[in-house]
Amino acid sequence: MRVRLAVLATVLAFAGSHAVSAAPARPNIVLILVDDAGFTDFGAYGSEIATPNIDALGQRGVLFSNFHVSPMCAPSRAMLMTGADSHEVGVGNLPETIPLSFRGQPAYLGELGPEVVTIASRLQAVGYHTYMAGKWHLGISPESLPNRRGFERSFALEATGADNWERKAYLPIYDDAPWFEDGVPAELPADFYSSEFLVDKTIEYIDGQRGDGRPFFAYVAFQAIHIPVQAPREFVQRYDGRYDAGWEAQRESRRRGAVERGLVSADAKMGPMPAGLPAWSSLSPDEQRLRSKSMAVNAGMLEAMDHQIGRLIEHLRATGAYDDTLFLVLSDNGAEPASPTDAPGFALWLDYVGYSRDVERLGERGTYAFIGPGFASAAVAPLSLFKFYTGEGGLRVPLIVAGPAVRSGATTHALAFIPDVAATILRAAGADMSGLHEGRKVVPVSGRDLAPVLGGDAAQVHPSDAPIGIEAAGNAALYRGELKLVRNFAPFGDGRWHLYDIAVDPGETNDL
Repeated sequence: MRVRLAVLATVLAFAGSHAVSAAPARPNIVLILVDDAGFTDFGAYGSEIATPNIDALGQRGVLFSNFHVSPMCAPSRAMLMTGADSHEVGVGNLPETIPLSFRGQPAYLGELGPEVVTIASRLQAVGYHTYMAGKWHLGISPESLPNRRGFERSFALEATGADNWERKAYLPIYDDAPWFEDGVPAELPADFYSSEFLVDKTIEYIDGQRGDGRPFFAYVAFQAIHIPVQAPREFVQRYDGRYDAGWEAQRESRRRGAVERGLVSADAKMGPMPAGLPAWSSLSPDEQRLRSKSMAVNAGMLEAMDHQIGRLIEHLRATGAYDDTLFLVLSDNGAEPASPTDAPGFALWLDYVGYSRDVERLGERGTYAFIGPGFASAAVAPLSLFKFYTGEGGLRVPLIVAGPAVRSGATTHALAFIPDVAATILRAAGADMSGLHEGRKVVPVSGRDLAPVLGGDAAQVHPSDAPIGIEAAGNAALYRGELKLVRNFAPFGDGRWHLYDIAVDPGETNDL
């Protein structure tokens, strides 16, 4: 009998070494949201930017080449936290830009509605610890902050963004950078840098209740790489001069990288440059230097964020939690094209609040950088348009999933959407997704579980004949299988509907 058992154990061990690792009954879950990262911003997606920790998760798991979000941050975050369409849960647009005639309507509350429950609340109901650190942007009323939306510990920014070095507003529409810990206004430490601090807080929260046998859900919503683009000098220096050839050359480089990694076909045409942008060669040397350095800061900020993700991963390894943790990494929308200094009076405001645009110090404390539409179009290449628009460059972003029950080193071209991430998290945890929660009616989860694709048991997430729509501020897209109907308004759209086969034409160059 002992011999038989030993042989059986050997066979099972050998078989297990060649299979997808079995999922624990309830895995820990780490959800990492990057702010404004374009389709090809991660190294694993074709970038020149060093993101070794994110890339390692990609090698351990599955990369999605056809994953879509909203073109704006708050609607994406609403769908990520609820698994339902942003209009169903009250955040159909950026809260700051809702037209007066829309305000108060069910789809435009500017915060999650009273009949909405988050994935954190659903996870709490099945015994998870729930932690959040970073940008929230789903409501500033006491009932809307993370501590009232299912997170037992949270350190949250309730704004579109803020300074990364100090508690300071980054736009004149704000008087302050509204940070809250567990629902109470909070101060920042003197040595604050956003990416480092958010990982510190996440580790603190996880360690605070480690060892009680309960799994955890940790949502880390980085400020990187949102405006203002800022990073420690040591990271920026690695890219100084890297972008001196300009955005046209950078677009080609990113396209080659995406093709080499099998994310897009070599036959796919490059999406068009946004209309009206100047050629790099037409800029003065000083303007070229400022814009090249701004892109270097952007790259440094992304690498600095990846470095902090590595610290979190190493901590989970050291505490024995890594192998039982499901990691999901994604962006909330495409790359940010805004050039705030083009707005009348903005440069005066920067001076008034003490921001500098000195090219030699750019990225450091007290400076203000952004990449603008030229380099934003490079960050999403070979796709078209960027944040705020429903071109593929605004909607198609990286998604990496790694951990238990996920195959390794795979790329999937399955069409997927951000509510699917919520559904996947809840299914992995064994949590409810219905229209009932603790005896009351709530908005049900409409996303679909990605597990069959993650495990290699399916090639599709959604049926090929299922219509799936995305809309924000009038810019809209309707997907059905490989076809996409899309409309974008000015300044970079014409307000007309166009039809594309995004399977062969992800750059949206051939209107059918």
